[in-house]
Amino acid sequence: MAASIAPAERLLNLVIALVNTPGRMTKEQVRSSVAGYQDAPSDDAFERMFERDKDTLRDLGIPVVTVTDAGHGDDFGYRVDLDAYALAPLDLTAGELGVLAMAAQVWQDQALRADSSRALTKLRAVGDAPGSTDLVTGLAPRVRPGGGALGPLMDAVHERRVVRFTYRAANTGEVRERVVEPWRLLARRGGWVLVGRDRDRGASRSFRLSRIEGAVRTLGEPGAFPPPADDELAAAMASWATGAQQVATLAVRPERAGAMRARSVAAPADVPDWRADPVAGPLLEHRDVVHVLFRSSWELAEELVGYGDAVLVLAPDELRRSVLRLLRTAATLDERVGAGG
Repeated sequence: MAASIAPAERLLNLVIALVNTPGRMTKEQVRSSVAGYQDAPSDDAFERMFERDKDTLRDLGIPVVTVTDAGHGDDFGYRVDLDAYALAPLDLTAGELGVLAMAAQVWQDQALRADSSRALTKLRAVGDAPGSTDLVTGLAPRVRPGGGALGPLMDAVHERRVVRFTYRAANTGEVRERVVEPWRLLARRGGWVLVGRDRDRGASRSFRLSRIEGAVRTLGEPGAFPPPADDELAAAMASWATGAQQVATLAVRPERAGAMRARSVAAPADVPDWRADPVAGPLLEHRDVVHVLFRSSWELAEELVGYGDAVLVLAPDELRRSVLRLLRTAATLDERVGAGG
């Protein structure tokens, strides 16, 4: 038995059919020729599915119009109004094209990278001076891939479906299953974050996708929970900006860790003379001392370990311990895999 077609794919199939029909498509033609509608178990089910899909497309701004047969006023068909649907001719400046190129580089996941690259190639074809995107070279934000969790969570946010996944807590390292109503996906400080309501705790929580282990599974039907109130969502998103601001002192190799250098601030008034320190001093030879503001030790630690030996943490102790814990975990991965067969 053939697998059912996902609603999003069915909608895309319908758009393609209605855009390319020479005149109009009747409901009977839609049901027989557009992939996804054959799954309807009855005429009533098809009617509900088709009417819902038409409303969804119109809500998305796709002008689905009703066309009647000239000889039979009660014979309805449908098509997309191409004049209303077509985009105006694009005339992108070099600066605008550069900004789009920078935005496209955010999408590092394999599933999204190909789509964004194809879109950018098409835009360059109509833009001015395709090679002039060097205006923003080196400024593009980097967001670590969300892994296999990103795609399912994007769908769950859109469909308002409850999800279940295994999560490793940042502070305690505890691994446990979470059941979450997903509200919003955010790109924050180099990684993807899910904001939603944790059903077990009965409160809003945020989850870093890099800490999700295994597959994300959906529970129940679409529309299983109402959208969050504006103030509730704002409070949940603002939680990422809470916490006391601290200063990290880092020892950085020359011409390395450019992002850390770009965020550097002036040295605090009470900073010690690290080069005079009997332990740290010898380690600072051929390194620059950089000070960076942060709020979450584990979050900055996850960013710093990506630089390897290019960055040493001098202070504070909590940040240094977080980095060492992550490095020790990474160093024993081969042993864990071997022990697990």
